Amino acid sequence: MELSTATEFTPLLSLVGGILIGISALMVMGLFGRIAGISGITSGMMAVFLPMRGAPTDLAWRLAFVAGLIAAPLLYSVFAGQMPAQTVPTSLIGMAIAGIVVGVGTSLGSGCTSGHGVCGLARLSPRSLIAVCTFMATAGVTVFVLRHMV
Repeated sequence: MELSTATEFTPLLSLVGGILIGISALMVMGLFGRIAGISGITSGMMAVFLPMRGAPTDLAWRLAFVAGLIAAPLLYSVFAGQMPAQTVPTSLIGMAIAGIVVGVGTSLGSGCTSGHGVCGLARLSPRSLIAVCTFMATAGVTVFVLRHMV
């Protein structure tokens, strides 16, 4: 399997995506007083399936948020005529392993990139700044190893 080293540069789509992420984070904070971190939202939803002490009771907005994440590419396909391209150059097993590693990391880091990176940095949280620097350094090392050493 050969990995491509080129990444398509899409500044306009990136800007629009960033604005939409910012608006959704602002809406979750303004409407529900909560941080729009995906790991926190989904772990709160798991209370439906797994009994947890101190489980959140605000399931409706969490379900709506996750439904929006699932509906977004479907809505995109209506306007674009096709689903967004999947460009992850790895196997299903590789993605499952990566998902487990990310899940463990979000648990150890008390949050994910959306919670710390989008919401935490906007609130000038020192803990989030350290977490984001750790995420970025780890991502840089991972990309270097996967593209140049493996």
